[in-house]
Amino acid sequence: MILTVTMNPSVDIAYQLNTFHLDTINRVLETHKTPGGKGLNVTRVLSQVGEQVMATGLLGGKIGEFIQAELDKVPIKHAFSSISGETRNCIAILHEEQQTEILEQGPNITEEEGQAFLTHFENLLDKISIVVISGSLPKGLSSDFYAQMVALCVKHQKSVVLDCSGQELVEALTADVKPTVIKPNMEELSQLLEQDISGDIPSLKEALKEEIFQGIEWVIVSLGANGTFAKHGGIFYKVSIPKVEIVNPVGSGDSTVAGITSALFHGESDADLLKKANVLGMLNAQEKQTGHVNMDNYATLFKQLKVEEV
Repeated sequence: MILTVTMNPSVDIAYQLNTFHLDTINRVLETHKTPGGKGLNVTRVLSQVGEQVMATGLLGGKIGEFIQAELDKVPIKHAFSSISGETRNCIAILHEEQQTEILEQGPNITEEEGQAFLTHFENLLDKISIVVISGSLPKGLSSDFYAQMVALCVKHQKSVVLDCSGQELVEALTADVKPTVIKPNMEELSQLLEQDISGDIPSLKEALKEEIFQGIEWVIVSLGANGTFAKHGGIFYKVSIPKVEIVNPVGSGDSTVAGITSALFHGESDADLLKKANVLGMLNAQEKQTGHVNMDNYATLFKQLKVEEV
């Protein structure tokens, strides 16, 4: 079984309007409320591709109860740790082919709640094969919290896919034990190395040879419409993708993470792992709903991807 971790989940509320006007009344045409947060997006996609998956993280209050009830409807297994604070809402206002987002910060986590989660998390590790940790940390948790979770995974000999950014990622990469996979985009890669990285192959190769990436089995860099550049051990890959019609790109990175995790779980080849990851990301971008893929189109896209060792 695959375990997904969402430490700062939300209810994602999408308001569809024809037009959006400030300082007056706006009437909503459609409203959609779904369990949100990067880890829960990954969870949904893994479920859609047929994987056995369990979701964990922190939930509190009535919003937390709503998320659990919505997961039960799918159904998706879950084992969250309770907190005293209220889980957040995140609002997206969709108007005139634009998206305006209003994101709550979320609850403040006490030290006791953080420690209780680490105990809960370690207890879950005996039941699963691979862990996915996605998204930001809520207030109150130290920036090395993910590094602590990775250490627990390594202690129990579990592979871990880590998709985060900023200081949380730096802490995880500079710790004594490392995640199995990281998936930065170009902006996050430049932030990590504190320099502008161009998208050409020689520059990317040199960037991924930097000391901070030593000990990471897979570094997979999203290049957007230009595909993916990846390093597995000492081998570099460039993935070229076909042009597709983009409906909603939000959550495509999470769908890519789902593909990476699924392929690792099944021990697929390097080429198939990179293809599966990219195809699921592209399928998400073709759907209105975040964290949703239409598997009817999977095989057609899979055949169009090209993976080259460079």
